[in-house]
Amino acid sequence: MKLPHFLTPLFFLAASLWAQQPQAPALPEAHRILILGDSITYAGGYVEYLETALLAKHPGQHYEIIDIGLPSETVSGLSEEGHAGGKFPRPTLHERLDRVLAAAKADLVVACYGMNDGIYLPLDEKRFAAHRDGIELLRQKVLATGAKIIHLTPPVFDPVPIPQKLKPVDQLGPGSFYAGYDEVLARYSDWLIEQRAKAGWTVIDLHGPMAAYLAEKRQADPGFTLCPDGIHPNDEGHRLMARTVLAAWGVKVPATIIDPDNDREVRLLKLVQQKQRLLKDAWLTHTKHLRPGMKTGLPLDEARAKAAELDTSITTLLPETAAPAGNPATFPGKISDWNGYVRHDFQVAGKPILLVEPKTPAPGRPWVWHGEFFGHKPAPDIALLGKGFHIVFANIPNLLGCPDAVAHWDKVYAEMTGPHHLAPKVALVGLSRGGLYCYNWAIANPEKVSCIYGDAPVCDFKSWPGGKGKGKGSPGDWSLVLKLWHFKDDAEAMAYGGNPVDNLAPLAKAGVPLLHVYGDADTVVPWEENTKVIAERYQALGGDITLIGKPGGEHHPHGLEDPTPIIQFIEKNAGR
Repeated sequence: MKLPHFLTPLFFLAASLWAQQPQAPALPEAHRILILGDSITYAGGYVEYLETALLAKHPGQHYEIIDIGLPSETVSGLSEEGHAGGKFPRPTLHERLDRVLAAAKADLVVACYGMNDGIYLPLDEKRFAAHRDGIELLRQKVLATGAKIIHLTPPVFDPVPIPQKLKPVDQLGPGSFYAGYDEVLARYSDWLIEQRAKAGWTVIDLHGPMAAYLAEKRQADPGFTLCPDGIHPNDEGHRLMARTVLAAWGVKVPATIIDPDNDREVRLLKLVQQKQRLLKDAWLTHTKHLRPGMKTGLPLDEARAKAAELDTSITTLLPETAAPAGNPATFPGKISDWNGYVRHDFQVAGKPILLVEPKTPAPGRPWVWHGEFFGHKPAPDIALLGKGFHIVFANIPNLLGCPDAVAHWDKVYAEMTGPHHLAPKVALVGLSRGGLYCYNWAIANPEKVSCIYGDAPVCDFKSWPGGKGKGKGSPGDWSLVLKLWHFKDDAEAMAYGGNPVDNLAPLAKAGVPLLHVYGDADTVVPWEENTKVIAERYQALGGDITLIGKPGGEHHPHGLEDPTPIIQFIEKNAGR
């Protein structure tokens, strides 16, 4: 019979050892978590257990766990002679790291390296220095993206189950190991742990708890091992790794979530395993690497679509009692029907809010927020409701995305993500003048935005309503601009440098993907003064923008006859 709620020696050991470590990190504020490592990470057991536990503990919080571990990899760039029977040298993380970071756009990176870096030989200062340099370069590159990083010390090396592969130092060669290699890993681990106090690094020690657990079990069973081949943890080893990380993060889940003993928990873990194993090969193939012999994954978009289907099944198995900070508050206000879905009309900070809720919320409770003109061309919203998205519209007309509008949107966001537990990142939809609302708020809050879909969006009020270029303009709305931004005259408004076209760097730095649909004959919001400028400047900043032009298209009608590209864009990036 398994013990409930942490009453297992394995968890007690992990938790007690972590409690002795300084600067224990709480569960990070992160939405997309990238996990890097070697074959131990690629095997993925501890990653699968981590995701299962986070889902069970925080079913209303959407964590995207991206495992892009690569077997044989080092951060040191070193490889022993005759590696893999002489077929190929060990790959180095730094050959692929830039591509991985650019593609994953993670909020948090968890890195577990060291097992291969000492090349299974005695401690050597040159190899140790190469490992340290590789870790520091990894850290610098991650931090340069704006993400945080957590370092994991390497798991244990166990010589006991592989006596036939151990050789004296002077006889070491391909396929053999130094019996005292775990001492090398212990030194690598000590150096990482030292960086907590010296440099403020966040480090979770796996090596210490695994070594202690192994020693304790060997008192009763001298042949006990966590690594049957000396290197790769078995299932018990991966569970210990996951529990150690969870204990460091302060995430408490029933013991049976990681060691399931009932049908629901078994099915939950199997679905997470199926999803992770599908996605990691897709990510490896998508980001490319130099290691031969790896399975070719599905195209990433196809794998993500299949993963979304698995997420739907996963949601049905999550424990209702595990919701974070209480269950989401019931949406208030007047209830009505909107295309077969429940619509709520209420107020936030004294202004009207319209919210349409899905029949079954998707994992993480994703949502779409309209800047203006809710209900115009509703097909994408209806499709996304069917996929579990909430749809929100803050009805504050005639504010044109001015600073007061941005301040009100801050209050709406706090209400949606606070008591109602909608996802921390929202997909913004800006039709026409709604582009000013969406872009101005997104630029002020880039970390809260998953993506922006603009449809003939206004991106410069000098173009519309100003009409200072090719467009018709709107004199009444131009007067509103002068009033809302407190400009004393046209000249001051024309000198203003705070329009979306002028201020894209925060979005590019945050990696926010953009989609613009436009007509190339639009005389109301000319695409040359709005979308084209956004595209050229965003691409120059390294940003990701997709353009869908409608030859001969005017400002109306908005949208696409087949809205599939819009739906796929929002769905794909909702988990970013």
